[in-house]
Amino acid sequence: MSKPALVSKPALLVALATLLTQAVPASAQSQAAAPFRVEEATIAGLREALVAGRITCRGLVQGYLDRIAAYDQAGPKLAAVRAVNPQALAQAEAYDADRAAGAAKPLGCVPLLLKDNYNTAELPTTGGSAALAGAQPARDATSVARLRGAGAIVLAKANMQELALGGVSVSSLGGQVRNPYDLTRTPGGSSGGVGAGIAAGFALGGLGSDTVNSIRSPASANNLVGLRVTQGLISLAGIMPVSKTQDAIGPITRTVADAAALLQVMAGTDPADPLTAAAAGKVAQTYADALKPDALKGARLGVVTALFGTKPEHAEVNAVMQRALDALEAAGATLVRIDDPIFEADALNREDDVQTYEFKALMNGYLATIPDAPHKDLAGILASGQFHRAALEKFLTAAEARQDGMAEPEYKARLARIADLKAHVAEVFAAQTLDALVYPLQKRLVVPIGELNQADRNGIVAGLTGFPAIDVPAGFSAATETAPEGVPVGMDLLGRPWSEAKLLGLAYAFEQATKLRRPPASTPALGAR
Repeated sequence: MSKPALVSKPALLVALATLLTQAVPASAQSQAAAPFRVEEATIAGLREALVAGRITCRGLVQGYLDRIAAYDQAGPKLAAVRAVNPQALAQAEAYDADRAAGAAKPLGCVPLLLKDNYNTAELPTTGGSAALAGAQPARDATSVARLRGAGAIVLAKANMQELALGGVSVSSLGGQVRNPYDLTRTPGGSSGGVGAGIAAGFALGGLGSDTVNSIRSPASANNLVGLRVTQGLISLAGIMPVSKTQDAIGPITRTVADAAALLQVMAGTDPADPLTAAAAGKVAQTYADALKPDALKGARLGVVTALFGTKPEHAEVNAVMQRALDALEAAGATLVRIDDPIFEADALNREDDVQTYEFKALMNGYLATIPDAPHKDLAGILASGQFHRAALEKFLTAAEARQDGMAEPEYKARLARIADLKAHVAEVFAAQTLDALVYPLQKRLVVPIGELNQADRNGIVAGLTGFPAIDVPAGFSAATETAPEGVPVGMDLLGRPWSEAKLLGLAYAFEQATKLRRPPASTPALGAR
């Protein structure tokens, strides 16, 4: 069929060992004496370097800390990091003191940057809000505990769009995060600190949250891979909430293989999160099995025309996406045009989103679990005035005004429409025998600093259905004075529930065929400055 035109876990260790083996380039072993570079390091590359003695865990962690010192509050001043873990170096030294034990763990000595809505036992969890400065959880979120158990190190907490309510990553506690590819632009949101930090080489991998767009938007804007999983595949216990209907968490990384490695550790049931009961039997024994360069051969991909823009401001993204579609087809995929107005993102955001109905009750419940939270409810946060008023006041006021949002007739009507949407999207997959839907995560380039909203984002389809979606680098806009490499553009692949392995395979094949990941010029190797 012709290409549619655009509209203008014993098994866990074995699994991860397989993943790491598959991801090590053949040339790596012949370069054992080469200096280890942290900037674009991968989990597989790190494992090889540690075993070969090319780097110590302490040296690795110090390398990332040096880059944070050089580029976060100095140099380009990305403002991506909210707080560095003061125990990170000690944890790295513990790895070096018993390398055999560390090497047996699938994520041994992998430094991670966590969005500041993940509960961590040694660092406050603030959601980027001055109103919650110093709020210290008693224990790690389930996902964080699993990552630590696999050997990962929490290197730092990242700045973010305050309380995860928006798409430009500005907060009262951390200020405005800058996009390392164009310092005049935002990094997307709400996980923008993670996005900018991973793009700039501040950690090996990162973790974000996604209520509508918020893992995939920073991935798109920072030339990264962002995976929003099927809701229930990863526990949300210990994550500062926005919406029980729409929230999901997942990895933000520089490669698809790294996203798969983090997912393998995080996924699974958790008694602390009833939603994860649905994940029983749904976790792949090893997501590495899907990472094959020819995974696109014979794949059927639905190109959702309603999610492409038709205005002049959409032209640059459309041009990048057309090249990406060409690459998908060249790699063996069949592209199927999907003309269906039900996918129109603005209407879905306007008519079906349930954040304001659920936020108050969920946030109040969450704050009750934080022993020393400065405020115990949303009303207290509002009364304090210690939040970014321009970005949050309208939403917070509307949410607080709802006496019982989840009892309102309109909330129930929206849930009914969401159920209909899920069924309809599933029917589209079945009718066209599709492996995934394809579209740009953002119809237009990421917005300049100063704007309070990222317009024209398409993440709502996954946000409402709870279906999984992965965003991969699709290319760059034309270079400009402020964006010497151009502005990154991301492509979303959305799949059926529990199809993460398939999505990872498709994304991996596209990544290997195009090799579109490149680091930003604003944060070079420190020796290259």
